[in-house]
Amino acid sequence: MTTPHPVLPPTADLQSTWAFLEEGVDHIMTKLHTGVSYSKYMSLYTVAYNYCTSAKIRTSDSLGIGNRTGANLMGTDLYNNLVRYFTINLQSLRQVTDSLQDEALLRYYANEWERYTTGANYINRLFTYLNRHWVKREREEGRRQVYPVYTVTPIFQPQSNPQTLILEQLALLQWNVHLFTPIQRNNARLTNVVLRMIERQRNGESIDQGLIKKVVNSFVSLGLDETDVNNECLQTYRDNFETPFLEATAAYYKKESKSFLDTHSISDYLKKAEERLREEEDRVERYLNSASRRALMSTCEEILIQAHQEVMCRHFQQLLEFEKDEDLQRMHALLSRLEGGLEPLHKEFESFVKNAGLSAILTLAGEADADTDAEDPKAYVNTLMAVYNKYRGLVQRSFRGESGFMASLDRANRDYVNRNAMTGNSDLKSPELLAKYADLVLRKNNKMAGEDNVEAALQNVVILLNYTSDKDIFQTFYHNRLVKRLVHGVSASEDSETSMISKLGDTCGASYTGRLSKMLRDTKVSKDVSDAFRQETRSTKVDFSIVALAINMWTSKIPEHEFIIPREILPTYTRFSQYYEHKFQGRKLVWLWNYSKNELTTNYLNQKYLLLTSTYQTAILLQFNNNDTLSLDELFEATSIPKDYLEQILALFVKAKLLIHEETDQYDLNPSE
Repeated sequence: MTTPHPVLPPTADLQSTWAFLEEGVDHIMTKLHTGVSYSKYMSLYTVAYNYCTSAKIRTSDSLGIGNRTGANLMGTDLYNNLVRYFTINLQSLRQVTDSLQDEALLRYYANEWERYTTGANYINRLFTYLNRHWVKREREEGRRQVYPVYTVTPIFQPQSNPQTLILEQLALLQWNVHLFTPIQRNNARLTNVVLRMIERQRNGESIDQGLIKKVVNSFVSLGLDETDVNNECLQTYRDNFETPFLEATAAYYKKESKSFLDTHSISDYLKKAEERLREEEDRVERYLNSASRRALMSTCEEILIQAHQEVMCRHFQQLLEFEKDEDLQRMHALLSRLEGGLEPLHKEFESFVKNAGLSAILTLAGEADADTDAEDPKAYVNTLMAVYNKYRGLVQRSFRGESGFMASLDRANRDYVNRNAMTGNSDLKSPELLAKYADLVLRKNNKMAGEDNVEAALQNVVILLNYTSDKDIFQTFYHNRLVKRLVHGVSASEDSETSMISKLGDTCGASYTGRLSKMLRDTKVSKDVSDAFRQETRSTKVDFSIVALAINMWTSKIPEHEFIIPREILPTYTRFSQYYEHKFQGRKLVWLWNYSKNELTTNYLNQKYLLLTSTYQTAILLQFNNNDTLSLDELFEATSIPKDYLEQILALFVKAKLLIHEETDQYDLNPSE
């Protein structure tokens, strides 16, 4: 069992009371590591409480608050004695610091700070009644020079473990006045030691970061808001540490960055700047107050990035040219820290991509020789997409898809897609080549294995279409080629045709593709009509299929000349006309013989040949069933095909050696194989 400590009677005078309390206060402040028994602590608390609640009237004028009455609330005498104790204790510490230098000073200061604040926290609890009543009343009456013995306000700093305690009270005020300020007054000794240690760490040396954290936290704790002791006040921290720290940081990195750039490449500097910024972010986490983060990073960004922004921009195109992705990522990350820092890069990037696109097409045009189509749509689209994919991928990888670079990429794409070595000054050429490429993809025998490849190719057309200056031009070319694919039945897939029109609709709107969609629906209706007719006439020897389309959707050119239908075709023509007029009363058929195709078999040679011909060609060849020799006039009279067009067709037959043209205006059937 522990023996209860003697307690002074409630009527004890000031001298006896303070003598009893001072011994306990001194033990707590200087020998707390040896321990304090609970009974001893409670006896001290009881004596302080009894004195504060004593009915006696105490007097004191050391704080200008004496000669006042107020039974049961007189704490002036205890408060004044506590102030004197703190003063004497701190003056003894002050004398020790005079002989200490550098890290030894810092370590002594930190150790004494920890001892002092821990003890003051216990002392505060001893004088709880004094704080709650006497101190509170004095401050409410406007006496701001009176402070709680020790008020603890836990302040949680973001991303900080464990919590930092901001201490604002009488004990800290005395520490500030009698120890901290005298040390700092002598050439800011504490601050300069801390700054030298930080510089050593920046130079690669190991330092005691925990020691710096303790000292820096004391700077924070010593801030005091006289109007509200519970409010955090960083003025002491800013004046004694943050301001000189930022100045030292600026000077250090200004010297280092200039020297480093003089002896290293831009790639090395980007790594160095990135590393230094990470170190400073880490420094805030380890031992600075979080309130310094913005000012510190702003200072570092100004010195490490903004001061050398021009140098970075000068090397930007070189990094693009050699595809230095990692360096580009670093440059983007650094310059994005500055307001408007990326704008010069946006302009440089746009110019670079534009030139890359123009150069790629110029190379393509230069590679075309006499035997190669210089306007090969496939090569053209593949070249444009290679440039697009390359730099779009770069924007995603190196610039994180940043909107400014995406906008620059779009502007550059518009420039080289619409005006290049293949298009000249024409607005028609690029849309025309895109339409030709789409036609190649959507035709039978397009040499693209797999549906995915077709879809990817069609998507490429849509991507490039977005950059053309006039999408209506593309629509015109695409429509004309769609007509030929559907009429001649050479479309590779109805699904692919539908997919392409859907893609165009997503990009250009439903009104852009309305007519194209109706054309597809029209061909489906026509197929049903053709299949039904063939079922009804399957007993005939002629294999016949037809595409019956609404002429207002297709706007195909209708021949103005007459055409005499060959008697071999006439029965089928008559039957379908009657069938259609019966099925769709009120509709009129207009036959587009210039789009019609036929298959003929040769019977006059030893070997049979199958000829794929147009209807006009068929009409001419059928005339030689009954005649071996015919003149141009005779053929015109038999077919009504205009003579100029008739001569072109006959020239093809002569070249193919189906006919012989040895005499003027005479054409003979060639009997040879």
